[in-house]
This record gives sequence, C-alpha cells and structure tokens, in this order.
Amino acid sequence: MRQNPRNVRFSDLCKVCDFYFGKPRQRASSHRVYRTPWAGDPRVNIQSEGSKAKAYQVRQVLRAIERLEVERGVGE
Repeated sequence: MRQNPRNVRFSDLCKVCDFYFGKPRQRASSHRVYRTPWAGDPRVNIQSEGSKAKAYQVRQVLRAIERLEVERGVGE
C-alpha cells in the first residue's frame, strides 16, 4: 500500500480498516467511515473509485495506522 497507493483494491483497504479501527459507523456500497480513538477529527473516511480505493485516502489510512501504533506503543 505504501509503495503504490493508487493500486489498492477498495475491498482490501476495507479489510485493513476493519482490522485497525473496527466496524465502520457508516457503511454504504462505495463509502465507509471509521472511528478513531483520538480527539479532533476522529474518523477515517474511505470510498471507492471503481474497484480501487482513492490514493489520497489510502495515504490517510496509513497515517492513521501509524498514529494508532505510536499511541499504543507498538514497535517500541
């Protein structure tokens, strides 16, 4: 996903988000909103572009996962 965010299937990104953030609080066929544990704008919003995920949203998900791991102390 990091090497080529433009070539990520939406279904794969959904699985990654489900794993890290739990079930989406909003779920439509091409649009999902996930809750994150921090204050401010506590959500990850993804939607499909055909069968692919939007590249900028893939990058947002990766940043949210990195932040989540830092806050949980993963990898220290």
